Amino acid sequence: MSAGIMENQWNLTPEEAIAWQEKLKSRIVLSPLPQEIKLVAGLDISFNKYEKTVYAGIIALDLKTLKPYAHALVVTEIDFPYIPGLLSFREIPALMEAWEIMQVKPDVVMADGHGIAHPRRMGIATHFGILTDRPTIGVAKKKLFGHYEEPSSNAGDYTVLQNKGEIIGYVYRTKRNVKPVFISPGHKCDLQGALLLVEKCSGKYRIPEPTRQAHSLVNQFRRGEVEPGYNLYQPPSTPLFS
Repeated sequence: MSAGIMENQWNLTPEEAIAWQEKLKSRIVLSPLPQEIKLVAGLDISFNKYEKTVYAGIIALDLKTLKPYAHALVVTEIDFPYIPGLLSFREIPALMEAWEIMQVKPDVVMADGHGIAHPRRMGIATHFGILTDRPTIGVAKKKLFGHYEEPSSNAGDYTVLQNKGEIIGYVYRTKRNVKPVFISPGHKCDLQGALLLVEKCSGKYRIPEPTRQAHSLVNQFRRGEVEPGYNLYQPPSTPLFS
């Protein structure tokens, strides 16, 4: 991403932010994921209600074990209001700060939000992917856009999320009789790759491990239980390249 496209993109009105989304969506690439994925990351933010201070984090997991490999944490302030469809303008500035200090860059990033399953195809996962030039996937707890039929109740069941006949994601049940999650590719990822990687990263919880662990980490950070900055887990839980 060039400096020109980055310049002043956060100091915007909601109307200007929508115009940025319309401009950036031409840069979206939907392509298969890399054949070899070693590190998959989750990202999230945490904040106290009615405060501008935001605690942002990225945690990279060893895909073989889904155990933490490294993380980056920053604390900053945000001014952009919460507006459905413009989540990235509220959260990404802090997440980009965390990305800058993340010395080990993951192969794929999962965001707690949407990818192309968005009115302008520019959910937080897509926006973050374009800025970082990394494959990204959106995994959201609620639908923002499109229509679907409820999947069956078993773990692994899914249905398509559609808009005007186009499949823009999947509604995937990670656990039996729990609410599904909404999966959509963000950038440098395709529909099948997004679904398969979320399947691989799902365990005993509703939320896939990358975003679940990111959520837990930033909440610990907000409570003062974890220090800011970059951390490489020493030693890693298992050898990364074994």
